[in-house]
Amino acid sequence: MNGVIIQFFHWYHEGNLWNEFTEKCDYLKNLGFTAVWFPPATKCVLGPEGRGYDVYDLYDLGEFNQKGGIPTRYGTKEEYLSAIKKAHEAGISVYADTVLNHRMGGDESETITVHQVDEENRNETTGKPFTAKAFTKFFFPERNGKYSDFIWDHTCFSGIDVIQKDHKGIKGIFKIHNEYGTEWNQAVSHQFGNYDYLMGADVEYRNPYVVREMKNWIKWYLETTHVDGFRLDALKHISVDFLQEWIIYIKTELNTDCYILGEFWKSESEKISDFSDKINDMISCFDVPLHYNFFTASKDEKDYDLSQILKGSFMEKKPVLSVSFVENHDTQKLQSLESAVKDWFKPLAYAIILLSEKAYPCVFYPDLFGAEYTDTKDGEEIRIIMPKVEILPELLEARKQFAYGEQISYFDHPNCIAWVRKGKNEYPGCIVVLSNGEEGYKDIELGKENADSVYRDFTRQRKDEIKTDENGKARFVVSSQSVSVWVKEDFIDLTVAKESALN
Repeated sequence: MNGVIIQFFHWYHEGNLWNEFTEKCDYLKNLGFTAVWFPPATKCVLGPEGRGYDVYDLYDLGEFNQKGGIPTRYGTKEEYLSAIKKAHEAGISVYADTVLNHRMGGDESETITVHQVDEENRNETTGKPFTAKAFTKFFFPERNGKYSDFIWDHTCFSGIDVIQKDHKGIKGIFKIHNEYGTEWNQAVSHQFGNYDYLMGADVEYRNPYVVREMKNWIKWYLETTHVDGFRLDALKHISVDFLQEWIIYIKTELNTDCYILGEFWKSESEKISDFSDKINDMISCFDVPLHYNFFTASKDEKDYDLSQILKGSFMEKKPVLSVSFVENHDTQKLQSLESAVKDWFKPLAYAIILLSEKAYPCVFYPDLFGAEYTDTKDGEEIRIIMPKVEILPELLEARKQFAYGEQISYFDHPNCIAWVRKGKNEYPGCIVVLSNGEEGYKDIELGKENADSVYRDFTRQRKDEIKTDENGKARFVVSSQSVSVWVKEDFIDLTVAKESALN
């Protein structure tokens, strides 16, 4: 089966997400989706306004009256569990987004010792250590010990970004002094000297009681939700030592088949590969470099060398562990890592990740359904419209029916590339042609077994009928700045007949 993930949310998503998925689940199944990536289901410091990444209580999935109400932004615990059940009934795996790095919205302040660090080089201190108050105590009074009576205090955190000194609130990055050290954990990314700290109260994974609690929590989460895997947020900032121990625990004691996908946001595939090596290839990683290739190609148009589109990608380095995407909630317009791929190029980008042999693709919700939202940037209110990628259902259908077997690539021209999927068993294969410039073509020989055959564009971007000669050779064309997926006419007819029968 050609697996494909749907990221079923974006940053500005409105409405009850869990119920929306339940309603759309059958449609997603018919499109060929085999997995869904849900946003964090846990209660946030911002309550119904939080996206799940400003995590307050990992045990509250929309069950307790905390931080402004019972539901999260996406719905209640019961609705979340119902959505997971619906996915499983449809044969769709569920990957739960998980925030391990930090907590926000402490219930009580403590007097702690801290020193401030330089934000550009966190290994450099600015001044001497001093005492201050900070909200580092979490005891979740409304949950009142249900599921876990663990109390988080300053020994559970390595740093924080807001303190109170002389009755004044001070913002910055402050290293917390506790029994586990006065310096940052070194088993993290060394961006900014040391990238242990990201936001909120940064979790101290050198504390064995914290590690034990996180094992207890993940056991509870799997037993409660029955999800099939996890998407782990912000891995640059989390101790590799902890991740190894925690993931081994999951895979040996809880669920051997648990799929784990990590966000290690680096534009260089070598750095993602190094991280993968350190974690003993136990998790898959998003192909961030490939996303940036798409972003650059969409800006440069015909000046971009399309034959180099996979150059430097993580898929090129470790294809088995690579998850390809065109865009996500962090890269969409007005977000922190804004690098939105231009609309004209998205069909080409999706053709690459959906129809290539080695990709495990992830489709972004707005690209399938469209999205509109408003946000403020530099004091100005901006309205964004994200139109759906009209060709996307056809590309998904092509992946489901034709994109199988060995791939033969024709990445031999800066503005026009192609590849052949030779097919496998009952799946007939296809020819994919892309252009980022003028109308293009590729002369391709398919062998005598495909002599005198008629091919049509499954995506209907071209109305041509292409016929191979007695040797199975033909010129396969593509329109300007477009994609075509050429399939034998007989198989397209069978597809139409099958769709008619279903309808």
